[in-house]
Amino acid sequence: MRRQLVRRARHIACAAALALGAAVLAPAPAGAAAAADPYDVLVFSKTAGFRHDSIPAGITAIQELGAADGFDVTATEDAAAFTPENLAGYEAVVFLSTTGDVLDDAQQDALSAYVDGGGGFVGVHAAADTEYDWPSYEHLVGAWFKSHPAIQEAKVVTEDHAHPATSHLDDEWVRTDELYNYRTNPRADVHVLQTLDESSYTGGEMGDDHPITWCHPQQEGRSFYTGLGHTIESYSDPDFRQLLLGGIQYAAGTVSADCGSGTTDPGDESVEAESYTSSSGVQSAAHTGAGGGATLGYIDNGDWTGYASVDTAGATSFTARVSSAGAGGTIEVHSGSATGPLLGSVDVAPTGGWETFTEVTGALTGAGSGPLFLRFTGGAGSLFDIDSFTLARQQDTKAAGSSNVHLFYYPWYGTPETNGSWRHWEQGGHTPPDDIGADLYPKLGPYDSGDAAGAVEQHMKWIEQSGAGVIVYSWWGQGGYEDKLAPVVLEAAARHGIKVAWHIEPYGDRTAASVVDDIAYLNATYGDSPAYYRDAEHGNRPAFYIFESLKIQDWSALDAVSDSAIVLAQTTDTTKVAHFGGIYTYDGIAGATAPGWKQAGEYAKANNLVWAPSVAPGYIDDRAVPGNTTPTLGREDGASYDLEWSNALDPAIGGSPSWVSVTSFNEWHEGSPIEPASSNPPAGHGYQSYEGAYGKTGAAAETAYLDRTAYWADRFEQQREEARSAD
Repeated sequence: MRRQLVRRARHIACAAALALGAAVLAPAPAGAAAAADPYDVLVFSKTAGFRHDSIPAGITAIQELGAADGFDVTATEDAAAFTPENLAGYEAVVFLSTTGDVLDDAQQDALSAYVDGGGGFVGVHAAADTEYDWPSYEHLVGAWFKSHPAIQEAKVVTEDHAHPATSHLDDEWVRTDELYNYRTNPRADVHVLQTLDESSYTGGEMGDDHPITWCHPQQEGRSFYTGLGHTIESYSDPDFRQLLLGGIQYAAGTVSADCGSGTTDPGDESVEAESYTSSSGVQSAAHTGAGGGATLGYIDNGDWTGYASVDTAGATSFTARVSSAGAGGTIEVHSGSATGPLLGSVDVAPTGGWETFTEVTGALTGAGSGPLFLRFTGGAGSLFDIDSFTLARQQDTKAAGSSNVHLFYYPWYGTPETNGSWRHWEQGGHTPPDDIGADLYPKLGPYDSGDAAGAVEQHMKWIEQSGAGVIVYSWWGQGGYEDKLAPVVLEAAARHGIKVAWHIEPYGDRTAASVVDDIAYLNATYGDSPAYYRDAEHGNRPAFYIFESLKIQDWSALDAVSDSAIVLAQTTDTTKVAHFGGIYTYDGIAGATAPGWKQAGEYAKANNLVWAPSVAPGYIDDRAVPGNTTPTLGREDGASYDLEWSNALDPAIGGSPSWVSVTSFNEWHEGSPIEPASSNPPAGHGYQSYEGAYGKTGAAAETAYLDRTAYWADRFEQQREEARSAD
């Protein structure tokens, strides 16, 4: 009732203001229909990265649209506005070219609950370049930014002439703007209103289907996004202003529009867990931080729920938003009934409170063929609450991250359950699983590199999150352990649009001639995989990094493959790179000072070689190599990683790289991984964590280096595009 009274008071005040000021208000754009009742819109324009100079013009335009259409506008850059109580006073929230990490965990929860509970979200342009550490935001906005070419004229094709945002436009709209490429094509999950005709401009990377404006329902709320709106001039363009107004009207719920994608399987949508159709022993529990204001609660050991409209066919993973001040436990995913086939499970640890939410995820390996049932197991008393969950399904190969950012990937780990014994985790005389040879503890625990549905599948999801498009697979010779696991990794990589290059390690009796034979073997054995990396900018050739190349003096045998492969030497000594097609460094410490990088980069450019300097978040191997006197490099809460990336991308220091290689995704012994590390490792072993990295804590800190890699990958792609435009 309090909100209704406040809204009524605003209605009266706004009506009086309109009556007094009608003569001076800007006219509504052509085709705009005035809203029936006044309403309230929050415009948020905080930036933690690039700041668009069009933001003030955008705020002014929305204020003028509000004056003409009957909505009040509050503009702010204070994230403290994102509380359940404050957001309840608005019909829509506009993210106007926000960038970077602009909300903390509580503010994210407030926005999610607001939209899921019936509020509206509008994202404009760089709203897609925001909140990379919050997985749910990608679904809210529709897709995350990947790159953009220079500002230029292009054709925008209208797909929907009924939506209020696009009903005024012709089939083609020629405009000048900064045209975003996105990490994924959102079409399967949204209703596309406009696409870009990539043949009308240069720099498009999404092909024949390049959405640029879309909308979709979000639980009980609504979301609208347009990638247009970079330039100041956009906000004085009547056609763009009407696009913006129609999006706000739809999001606020003042006009109706069909924004269903028509292609989404119900199992791919986020499902409110309390919306079960059958159950035993559970109840709905009210929570202000939950979507829709409630969770599935009062869960005890042996309880279950069923969801008749959620089909398990083709499901590959289960993700749930959970909280627990209880015992924690396990969510079992069953098909057909509560005692039907077990497809997989996910553990839920206590989160510290019923209002403290986190996401848990697990792979599904069984073949589902019926409605979804969840069964709950654990100790005594209340176990946990579930806010919402998602079943993901196998997707066709899709575009991934930057093909110019390569992560060194290690498939050499083993566990007794899968491998028959521990492999690598015991290095340094340790006794897994709690005691491992690493100064950090994996979020997944000590895993097996052959666990296709578990560790490997999760790795590919994390690599997607990192914005890197290529992994460099550590390979120790034909028929070896890593060679036998290569098909597992290639298959998983293909599902996620990730490519695989090769790191030929110094196996016994390695020679230049054997490396040439290895290249032929890898091409013949794995070259037909859709994940097999070939670089389009360098003759569509595959890439082979040679670790410790200086151990072999004569590499003339490589001349036999120079036209068909890019073979990289590990050095910055340009007198040692004859017969090679590229240079990399690997060293996880050297990037902090970049010795010889500029000279190596200049030499590579002058001699048509690939230059791929290596950056690392840190290096510490005290537990894996006790007593080692090798220097180490602390992470400094992310400052070390940023320094190395900055050095690599500074032409005066880094020598203008062709690629940037990252040491590493998961070399745990050397303390250099960006793979998520546990924020709560086993006690008593002196493990470090990512806590505090980039100011993040808990689950956000665990993925901090993935998200920062995505940030730098975007910067690298923008720099490359700017360099191409300048040539």
